[in-house]
Amino acid sequence: MEGNVRIIAAALIFASVNFLNCRDVVQGFLYNNRYEGDQVIRLVPKAEQEVEALKTISEQIKLDLWQPSSIASINVGGVVDIRVPNSSSQQLFQSLLQTGMTFKILVSDLQELMEKQSGFGTRYRRSNSLHNYEVYHTLEEIQNWMLQMYQTYSQLLYLFSIGKSYEGRPLYVLQLGKRSHPFKKAVWIDCGIHAREWIGPAFCQWFVKEAVKTYHSDPVMRKLLKQLYFYIMPVFNVDGYHYSWTTDRFWRKTRSNSTYFNCHGVDANRNWKIKWCSEGASLHPCADTYCGPMPESEPEVKAVATFLRKNKKQIKAYISFHSYSQMLLYPYSYKDAIIPNFNCVESAAFKAVNALRSVYGSKYKHGPASSTLYVISGSSIDWAYKQGIPYAFAFELRDTGYYGFLLPESLIRPTCTETTLAIKSITNHLLKECPLK
Repeated sequence: MEGNVRIIAAALIFASVNFLNCRDVVQGFLYNNRYEGDQVIRLVPKAEQEVEALKTISEQIKLDLWQPSSIASINVGGVVDIRVPNSSSQQLFQSLLQTGMTFKILVSDLQELMEKQSGFGTRYRRSNSLHNYEVYHTLEEIQNWMLQMYQTYSQLLYLFSIGKSYEGRPLYVLQLGKRSHPFKKAVWIDCGIHAREWIGPAFCQWFVKEAVKTYHSDPVMRKLLKQLYFYIMPVFNVDGYHYSWTTDRFWRKTRSNSTYFNCHGVDANRNWKIKWCSEGASLHPCADTYCGPMPESEPEVKAVATFLRKNKKQIKAYISFHSYSQMLLYPYSYKDAIIPNFNCVESAAFKAVNALRSVYGSKYKHGPASSTLYVISGSSIDWAYKQGIPYAFAFELRDTGYYGFLLPESLIRPTCTETTLAIKSITNHLLKECPLK
């Protein structure tokens, strides 16, 4: 154990030498103003003809869909949010007008919104403490924070690596819980499967902080940490997350390289071995929902899947954090069908969204992913459920589209506070039996 931690500490000391450089890149160049004049629009197709028209337009103009994540998932009456690059805005707007579709401009200048709302303009004039939980942190900061938390709260935390990413970065996980006996029930939590969804890693950090700091004062948290282990992976897609800080704020995928196309990355939430590369995923390496050349082709997915398979008798819940749209989803994602243990999973979800709403009144939809959001294949929650993990949830955190992926740092605290209550509710529920029938 000590040798493993010494290796991790050495790696993180090396990383800390470089993390100031990463911050300087973002602060100094702000992605080289690549989003200047870009807009975000929202439209709602009112008929099947408008859905087909959007699909035709997408063949002519590469659309950066914020929601849903793929053209195939657009349906009548569904909200469609699109980032419109300045270079293609005239062509897109003309095409939409020709079809008679109306749209609303959510963001008139994306670069300006980033500078005003997402913390870039202010975070460097404030404390850069690794323990400031109300700012977004770089990958290097998060990894250094993990080591510091382990060193400070070693009675409740243990830090380990489950492998390396495509670009060779370590995949760190924190084990959270009182080490009373080795075979306690466990909960897996991952954040940041999609690189641009920064509120996920911020929540993972917040939850760990809340757990260790309230262990002695909160009887509910103390009970959970005594009876359960939490395996928490603050940044699943480490390469993509790093890239979203240094190069492209709206990068979604991993950073693996396609052999035959000049495109990078795979959608890590379409790469699992469950109805792989069917509806809601793409076979094209340049697509944002590219499923990869094969299931578990991404070393990040492979590492997590291997860990979960090895520990599936112990792990009773899998929870993944995404954004945005304010939803709590459970299987199935790939088909419209009822899971065998629907009653207790639905009950847990219902209680969780009610707990979440009790703080600030935030309203979350909940239900099967396929009907509540849209159909996708190769998702992590479907795979986890297939492995025999009875509770498998995906949160889509704040907001519903006004800020989208640029949720301001001022909303980190309320988002994480309310979501922590939801997690406590779910984990309390799973202490009861909810077997797969």
